[in-house]
Amino acid sequence: MLAGKRVLLIVSGGIAAYKALELVRLLRRAGAGVRCVLTAGGAQFVTALSLQALSEEKVHTALFSLTDESEMGHIELSRSADLLVVAPASADILAKMAAGIADDLASTLLLATDKPVLAAPAMNVRMWLHPATQANMASLRARGVAVVGPEEGAMACNEFGPGRLAEPPVILATIGRLLGQAGPLAGRHVLVTSGPTHEPIDPVRYLANRSSGRQGHAIAGALAACGARVTLVCGPVAIADPPGVGVRRVETATEMLVACEAALPADVAVCAAAVADWHVANAADRKLKKRPGAGPPTLDLAPNPDILATLSRPGPSRPRLVVGFAAETEDVRRNAAEKLARKGCDWIVANDVSPASGIMGGEENAVLLITAQGEEAWPRLPKQQVAERLAARIAEALGQ
Repeated sequence: MLAGKRVLLIVSGGIAAYKALELVRLLRRAGAGVRCVLTAGGAQFVTALSLQALSEEKVHTALFSLTDESEMGHIELSRSADLLVVAPASADILAKMAAGIADDLASTLLLATDKPVLAAPAMNVRMWLHPATQANMASLRARGVAVVGPEEGAMACNEFGPGRLAEPPVILATIGRLLGQAGPLAGRHVLVTSGPTHEPIDPVRYLANRSSGRQGHAIAGALAACGARVTLVCGPVAIADPPGVGVRRVETATEMLVACEAALPADVAVCAAAVADWHVANAADRKLKKRPGAGPPTLDLAPNPDILATLSRPGPSRPRLVVGFAAETEDVRRNAAEKLARKGCDWIVANDVSPASGIMGGEENAVLLITAQGEEAWPRLPKQQVAERLAARIAEALGQ
């Protein structure tokens, strides 16, 4: 809980501003006091009256207010807060923060504060990926500004990619961590694997699969939001690192196993990566050329190390709870149950990744959780919600 904590919420312009209302509600439910600053851009999407009704505090909009500034209100606002949160943080306000511009109440507060700041970016994918925005973010992170999100997904502008505001529960959890709130997994170390592996054929070609890493990354972020220290061992992906997570990047299955073993001991291991079953034993050290009249090269495949089985093996370094994933295209329940027995892990999270499901590389998932206590069929949900459910189940299991 956040009882007694004071949050100053700055709502800047963008369609995601409507989610600030939910964030205020969650903060108040957690016991925090919330004061809101609404920028001129933010006021195009939400009203001061809505924020005031939910926060039960006056909403501040003007730098040159005769009533507020008679007592240097912009200084008092920032000094009385335990944390400043910018959600959504538009490209404009992030640029002002990076450059030290103070031309309205929000940017002046951010320049005048001596308290920690959390930014939750939200903008069009092209704006987020622009070198100027990325340079601004690097500068802000270097100065100690905490960042949550953005998430990847469909935009209001009908584009797809990174730029969506982190969901309010994720922002709330990040606020809790920054304010010293102990989550249910505080003091625990969790190892998570995510993404595909790339097994080289030659220096420019490789064997791979369609895994995007979205589910594994969401799980790592949800576990961190519960207070765990998370080590994410990640194959090649094109998505942002989850906030508050230590990341170790690898290419091949062998590299992933080495990184996992180096991360031990851990209380929990969640093996969500789609690890290639084979590697090319006769991989070439130079690009294979197509020669006139010559047939295709012969690839000699050799088995990759079994990361899930290795981590599940009894011994002093075995995590207390090992969770495997089973991506199946048929007989999901039977194949997953067989994998649980064969690998020696404690839980299996199974899903149907046949082309018709749209799950592999998509934004949603429908899983079957198999444990020693039985089965749980979860409905089709956004992958973030699947991650939050799994994190809650892990916290529950460790608390028993």
